[in-house]
Amino acid sequence: MHTHFMDKLRNYDVSFSGLKTGKHEFKFEIDKEFFQLFDTEQDFTNPKITVDVLLDKHSTFLEFEIKVSGMVELVCDITNENFDHPIENQIKVLVKFGEEYDDSEEDVITIPTSDHAFNIAQLIYENVALSIPMKKLSPNVTEEDLAILDKFSPKDVEEEEHESDPRWDALKNLKNKN
Repeated sequence: MHTHFMDKLRNYDVSFSGLKTGKHEFKFEIDKEFFQLFDTEQDFTNPKITVDVLLDKHSTFLEFEIKVSGMVELVCDITNENFDHPIENQIKVLVKFGEEYDDSEEDVITIPTSDHAFNIAQLIYENVALSIPMKKLSPNVTEEDLAILDKFSPKDVEEEEHESDPRWDALKNLKNKN
């Protein structure tokens, strides 16, 4: 990774080494520039999001509560028009200290004992990504639009009762006799 990128990401470091034990609050405002730090295609535009971070520092571990709230612009799957979609989500993460970085456990991240800050950029990113609906429907979508969508969406095919076929019935009878 080039250093410019790392410097930008460093803006989302929460430095904990000088802090007393107890609760500390941090606030970040994120927009398009934040998401450009990630090499992924976003399915939203114009993000305006506030991130509230609550750090509860204990002597041997850290508790993070990361809340995102704000707006993104989505494109409606049906009408193709842009609409604003509210973002509201929060995640809690426990940060422990160990030999090396490890995020294989759910909700627990281990960071090297030598670290003085914890970078929350990835967590903010995931938090926002989780708030984006799979189906993007504009609030202006009409009942007719939905009916059309329904008509062309794949249906769950239900097993129909088959008329019995005399040839198969004869075979079944043979099978049942044995």
